[in-house]
Amino acid sequence: MSTSLWRNRDFNLLWGGQVLSAFGSAVSALAFPLLVLALTGSPLQAGAVGTIAAVTALLCRLPVGLLVDRVNRRRAMLLVDLARLLAFAALGLAVLTGSAGLPAIILVAVLDAAGSTLFSTAEHAALRSIVPAAQLPDAVARNEARGFAVGLVGPSAGGLLFGLGHAVPFLGNALTYLGSLISVALIRRPLQEERSQTPGGLTTGLRFVFGDPFLRAVLVIAAPLNFAITGILFTIVIALQQRGVAPAVIGLTETMIGVGGLIGAIAAPTLQRRLGLGPLVRTICWAAAGLFLLSALLTGSIAAAVPVAVMMVLAPACNAALFGYQAAITPDHLQGRVISVIFLFATSAAAVAPLLAGVLTSTWNATAATVLFAVAVMVSAVAATVSRGIRTLTPAPALT
Repeated sequence: MSTSLWRNRDFNLLWGGQVLSAFGSAVSALAFPLLVLALTGSPLQAGAVGTIAAVTALLCRLPVGLLVDRVNRRRAMLLVDLARLLAFAALGLAVLTGSAGLPAIILVAVLDAAGSTLFSTAEHAALRSIVPAAQLPDAVARNEARGFAVGLVGPSAGGLLFGLGHAVPFLGNALTYLGSLISVALIRRPLQEERSQTPGGLTTGLRFVFGDPFLRAVLVIAAPLNFAITGILFTIVIALQQRGVAPAVIGLTETMIGVGGLIGAIAAPTLQRRLGLGPLVRTICWAAAGLFLLSALLTGSIAAAVPVAVMMVLAPACNAALFGYQAAITPDHLQGRVISVIFLFATSAAAVAPLLAGVLTSTWNATAATVLFAVAVMVSAVAATVSRGIRTLTPAPALT
């Protein structure tokens, strides 16, 4: 009988360290644009820093996957934490002394984006080495809960800390990376298997993903789903702003959705055990399509966020099941590349969703934009229903 995940020392060390790190990242994500605005007064430059960081993460995705499969994962994670610690400490000191400028801010934002991409890929790839295969979906669900919880408290904490002093969020983030570094250093088990096989290149990961019916299905399901979720959230914000809704109320809608995701992440293991992977994915996709159409009828009101919040209760269970299964069926020496390929394809479309939401809302209205995103979810639902990789899904040998 497997030891409870809550008693898995190595997993809890990694998870706890990343609670700190993720909190620091959420704080600095708000502090970066606030600092640029304070220094330059330019919203354009403030937005540019975030865009540059996002593009950096996207460009690093595939090379990072290859690196994670070729180097010692623990050493790479420690070096990344050390680099980010030093970068944020230096930026905090520069802010304190009044010597921080836009180039330095961009440099730290780029380094943080690249480092976070590498670390998160290595962390996911390492799960197989520290968590029994049968508990991988539960471990992914715990990571999902971590993300939603930090997303709820991080931005408000970032604003509070920035108000205490412009350097405080950045110096605080340096401390969170120190905590992450210590937690990784204390993990006893190796974070990868012995590598006796030829590592191959980027195309090896691509061939593995596109050669596996289940992983191909994940790409087709995840890309439209992430695209739709990102787009509909942005559409709701635009619609509420157009109606003159107070910013505090708009923030409440995002909190509602975040709470839904956190509840879903906590409930994910139970949903997985009761439904099974295939039925779970199909149920969630079709339910999401229906809920998004319901949201389209409520645009312009805070009530539009309620169906999305309900959908977010279901989404973490889908993610945990899919990525837990992926971790179980992917050889350790390919984990980094396979994760990078899936994340790249699953999130690239989401990057253009806010822009499309703005165009559709301006050209037609928020209802039309929401319906379009609901149709995108239907693509995921149809794929989950007809895909051979989902219909013929059997438990991975390691999960039985």
